Amino acid sequence: MNIADAFHKTVHAALGGCEALAVRLGMSAQVLRNKANPNNASNKALLEDADRVMGITGDFQVLHALAANHGFVCIKVEADVSASDMAVLEVVTRVWSANGDVGAEVHRALADGRVEKREVVKVEVAIYQAQRALLELRGRLYGMAEK
Repeated sequence: MNIADAFHKTVHAALGGCEALAVRLGMSAQVLRNKANPNNASNKALLEDADRVMGITGDFQVLHALAANHGFVCIKVEADVSASDMAVLEVVTRVWSANGDVGAEVHRALADGRVEKREVVKVEVAIYQAQRALLELRGRLYGMAEK
């Protein structure tokens, strides 16, 4: 997903919609709608806008889209995360689920005997989610490692 689409989705999926989010941002709803509209040539969203919107909504689609566009994967660094066996098992099950999602998307892409670009994009999204889960697992295990 491109960052403009991610910003649009984040703004419009916010609790209370664009209007409520605009109030929290201290701008008019129309200006925010313009900034979130990928087809609008004026009122472009600034980095500060994206940062504030992510902070308020807790929706990090923009961050993940930006990272993916440049070949990176984002994972949240949990400062006070539990490094227990149960916490690791929780992440392992997320990894298994993500790998299954990759397989399911590849299966759907190949089912009709041809692969379309939109299908490859879906596989790519599933792979990104699997990478995030694996990196989180690595972080949890490092948290458990003896010093």
